[in-house]
Amino acid sequence: MERWATFDCYGTLIDWNGGIRRELARVFGEERADELLGRYHELEPQLEADGTRTYREVMTEAMRELDAPHAEHDAFARSLPTWEPFPEVPDALAETRARGWKLAILSNTDRDFIDASMRNLGVPFELAIVASEIGSYKPAHSHWEAFFEQTGAARDSHVHVAASLFHDIAPANDVALRSVWINRLEELPGPQPTRELTNLEPLPETLDELVPSTQ
Repeated sequence: MERWATFDCYGTLIDWNGGIRRELARVFGEERADELLGRYHELEPQLEADGTRTYREVMTEAMRELDAPHAEHDAFARSLPTWEPFPEVPDALAETRARGWKLAILSNTDRDFIDASMRNLGVPFELAIVASEIGSYKPAHSHWEAFFEQTGAARDSHVHVAASLFHDIAPANDVALRSVWINRLEELPGPQPTRELTNLEPLPETLDELVPSTQ
């Protein structure tokens, strides 16, 4: 039996909030960075809603709506390939692979961005499904539909791992998948995951508990 762990990337594996906040502080000043980060969180799903924009276009339009100088409209797109993984992530992914799990990323992003981020993670993935290639952003279900179509994975040996209740845990519940919520920000629960962790360090053991190896 093949065991699959799928992951959201930004906010789960890569420090997305940190990367965006650094650019907001650089462009607008440290004193406005937190306020504008909150505004970005509001803008992004609105700009993604119809699935017609690439993620590069989403980030660019968000900066435009935040009234960034014209030369900084592409600030997020320029910096995203340098955003780093959370400290525990590479080792946790490597250990998960060592236990026989196949890894995939389901991300609201573009191919060039996810390729850069996977290089930063330093751990191989079997595949990555990105929004710009399927014309859809999570929380819509198209990422999972594409994943099952491409892999033939069995739902009872698949676990989805993510930090966003809205983008990932709720739709994973909708399609009857086990999930692990990485609650890095100490958020209050909403849609109920199968398991909740504060980071990825205990993930390999947690995945093995959810889907034990048959070997």
